[in-house]
Amino acid sequence: MTQNDVVTSRVLTVPNLISLVRLLLVPVFAWLIATGRDATAVLVLAVSGASDWLDGVLARRLGQVSRLGQLLDPAADRLFILVTLFALAWRDVVPWWLLVAIVARDVVLGVMLLVLARAGWAPPPVHLAGKAGTFALLYAFPLLLLAQWAAPVGTVAWVVGWACALWGVGLYWFAGVLYLMQARRLLRGPVPEHR
Repeated sequence: MTQNDVVTSRVLTVPNLISLVRLLLVPVFAWLIATGRDATAVLVLAVSGASDWLDGVLARRLGQVSRLGQLLDPAADRLFILVTLFALAWRDVVPWWLLVAIVARDVVLGVMLLVLARAGWAPPPVHLAGKAGTFALLYAFPLLLLAQWAAPVGTVAWVVGWACALWGVGLYWFAGVLYLMQARRLLRGPVPEHR
């Protein structure tokens, strides 16, 4: 989102429908992983990652940036990341520390949002680092699932998947620190007028 984007209160928009479909894909993915349908699970993950990019582009191009979309999009991202990570850790595709590292950051930011809301502040705008971290993580997961396949596909997917995962976690936490610094500045400043 840029400063020129007008935020509407519209609910029925194309980007919001895409985010809703992404939310509906979460249990589908969980079922596919639980039943060992890895190829289809990879496809669902790829579609989810692509739709995350698409809904943002369409929101800006169609002038459909909405308050609901600003909530739905990151909620869909977080839920997909959490369910995917849990499923991959449960299957021993990724280590549990990766799940802990990502969940810990979301818990910290969740507390920050509650503190900001209590003080009358809206959530801070999304940073490019946060979007880049989410993007990297959403592309790491299908690759790490593909890494279970035989070489050469599995080998290449393992290398690229872990590169995306590590960069994603780093950017995810970097953005988290930026959000905390931004929240600190807001809380030390004057009380918002709309409170």
